Amino acid sequence: MSNLSLRMFNHKSTVYFTLSILIIGVFFFGYRLITSENALLFSTNIKLSDTIFFLSLTLLAFKLAFLIFLFVSYRKYKPIESVSPEELLFCTIIVPAYNEGQQVYETLKSLSKSDYPKKKMHIIAIDDGSADDTWFWLTKAKQELGNSIDILQQPTNKGKREALYLAFKKINSEVIITVDSDSVVAEDTIRNIVSPFVLNQNCGAVAGNVKVLNVNNGIIPKMLNVSFAFSFEFVRSAQSIYGTVLCTPGALSAYRKEAVLSCLDKWIGQTFLGKRTQIGEDRAMTNMILKQGYDVFFQSNAMVYTDIPTTYNQLRKMFTRWERSNIRENLMMTKFAFSNYRTSNKLAARFLLINQWIKMLIAVPAQLVMLVFLYFDPFLFITTSLFGIFIFSSIPAYFFYFKVRSFKDCMFAYSYGIFYAFSLFWITPYALLTAGNNGWLTRSKVTD
Repeated sequence: MSNLSLRMFNHKSTVYFTLSILIIGVFFFGYRLITSENALLFSTNIKLSDTIFFLSLTLLAFKLAFLIFLFVSYRKYKPIESVSPEELLFCTIIVPAYNEGQQVYETLKSLSKSDYPKKKMHIIAIDDGSADDTWFWLTKAKQELGNSIDILQQPTNKGKREALYLAFKKINSEVIITVDSDSVVAEDTIRNIVSPFVLNQNCGAVAGNVKVLNVNNGIIPKMLNVSFAFSFEFVRSAQSIYGTVLCTPGALSAYRKEAVLSCLDKWIGQTFLGKRTQIGEDRAMTNMILKQGYDVFFQSNAMVYTDIPTTYNQLRKMFTRWERSNIRENLMMTKFAFSNYRTSNKLAARFLLINQWIKMLIAVPAQLVMLVFLYFDPFLFITTSLFGIFIFSSIPAYFFYFKVRSFKDCMFAYSYGIFYAFSLFWITPYALLTAGNNGWLTRSKVTD
């Protein structure tokens, strides 16, 4: 879908158009199944093999069981309340920046407004060889914030992992927090993300709650605003019950210093297929901390608002990078998840990993089955797809409505379901086939 076509509809029209398509699709799906004797699923000439049919039912049953597992776990979740100022630990906040311009200044200003004890918080901002005026804005922030911030500059662009590593080596605080340079935090975010380390000595890392900052900048941010609420808040809340949040996001995460230092050399020197790894630094760090036996939690009350892509081209690059990282780190997690790597919640961690593996394993075969289905009965394929989108998009739509109480906004879950199914369906199989590629894809903001 082109950027022009995305601009053709206003937001209200998009919702109405989406619902109309889904209703028509569901109607014709039911009509076709009831009246057609030649539909693919009921044809005497073209039948799915018993094996494929059995596997399909098994996968569907597993996915339904997994959703029930997430729902039950989510109902048990409660964020940890902030401890008193006296109990809070000393923390250092790292903000790596590349071609971020004035936005990094806004990020640093939001951090400086945190209601965290000033004597217990320090900021390190790194310009990773930017080609724009990022260094100017870091200098301006330094002039205004004084000794509460240190600014560093890489002579050339070496990548986010190298920038973080530079700062990691300079830290002697008890907690390390990383914040993306295109993000802003709430006043109580730092307090809330540090508190679990005070109350749980086995807490190795904490994931923040990622929200969309530029939600009013087009249809894509509005759709992702709903999608993120489900994939980040709902799923990570459920994972947090078992101390097994699979990824601490780059937008906002916190780590126990000892946990980071124990794996720092392996993290910076990580390779995949013989090449130094330049992407997925957040998921890699999470894996290495889990492997040490630490728990990784999620704090829904530690909110960060981050800029997200507004065009299809930017979005598919971001998703491709994320999927490549997931594939690599699922392989890495498999090496320790089935061992006696910690004392509790190992079964839940394995269940979460198996779900990731199923997604990987069916990615390419599912595309082939889709093409066969489309060839033999394109009409039934489209109506079946719309019916599936309606059913499975209703889950994030309901969750978003439950959290925000906005019927209008929750309808964008259906828009996103159609958008993803027909324009981003190829991301996972493509990432699987190109998992060895190292490109960041979205960092060159000067030329985007």
